[in-house]
Amino acid sequence: MTTNFFNYKDAMKYLGIKSPVTLRNYINQGLPVIEIGNSKKISKDSIDEFMKEHQKVISK
Repeated sequence: MTTNFFNYKDAMKYLGIKSPVTLRNYINQGLPVIEIGNSKKISKDSIDEFMKEHQKVISK
């Protein structure tokens, strides 16, 4: 099984967000970050799981 890892810029593209503040909020809410040396990475699997756990159904 191959896991894709994103830097912050690519993670934001994958998530469809433009604000680093939004990504920081996700990280503060529990999105896991992996530090490899001076580099911080986020796995695609972690993003997918985080979004699945934090989705809300909004009804009118």
